[in-house]
Amino acid sequence: MELWYRLVSLLPFSWAEAGSLYFMKNALLAILVVTPLFGLLSTMVVTNRMSFFSDALGHSAFTGIAIGVLCELADPMWAAAVFALVLSALFTWVRHHTDLQSDTVIGVFSSTAVALGIFIATFGGGSFTKFNTYLIGDILSVEPAMIGLLAILLGLVLALWVTSFDRLLLSSIHPALAGSRGVRVALQEWLFTAAIALVVTLSMSWVGLLVINSLLVLPAAAGRNLARNMRQYHLFSVVGAVVCGVAGLLISYYVGSSTGACITLCLALYFLLSLLGRRTGA
Repeated sequence: MELWYRLVSLLPFSWAEAGSLYFMKNALLAILVVTPLFGLLSTMVVTNRMSFFSDALGHSAFTGIAIGVLCELADPMWAAAVFALVLSALFTWVRHHTDLQSDTVIGVFSSTAVALGIFIATFGGGSFTKFNTYLIGDILSVEPAMIGLLAILLGLVLALWVTSFDRLLLSSIHPALAGSRGVRVALQEWLFTAAIALVVTLSMSWVGLLVINSLLVLPAAAGRNLARNMRQYHLFSVVGAVVCGVAGLLISYYVGSSTGACITLCLALYFLLSLLGRRTGA
């Protein structure tokens, strides 16, 4: 981290000066690691029309944290990750073994996870307020160890994109054709949903469950307005997510507001500008 701190000290900001405000420097690095993850996954979320799937996973992760707290685990985040992975596997199984549409399955899992999480959190007269931090998030509290874990996850997602993107895309656009060509559609879908589950779970405590879905929708939605091919689609999504993430962090620092909310508003502005640009180009 010392190398990163020295690099940040070259920036023309008061908080970037050497030996001060390490929490901002950690937050900036976390933004640069996690926003490419959201930008990449966003493209498939929008393509698969699973915009509310991250909400369902966030709710399941919250339930996992409640279970971890109930079991008095040292770090309930791991219980949340396991629970989210289980939910993603169940979601994939239900989609491929029933005739229900994705939005219906997402609604069933989301509502069930919310109810179960609230039930566990308030079981025996417990207070729900101790979980409020997961709703709003606090990116300034991110630690170097978590940043390293997210960097590993970014590497795994990049490897998944490089090795399986064609199969992922074909499975999402035309599952029957993908199956006829030997693609294991259910496996591809589970890998994709598992990636979303881990990203949502590991980042929700400092992004916030109330706005995390926007990070999985708005980058690709704006990118689709601007792109003319698949390469541009990914480029605009990832670059837009990174730029809006950094801008949101800086705005939140100087105005004293929630970082997750500021990032979301920057992404919303990016989408609006892309929509206007699309209409002008048309």
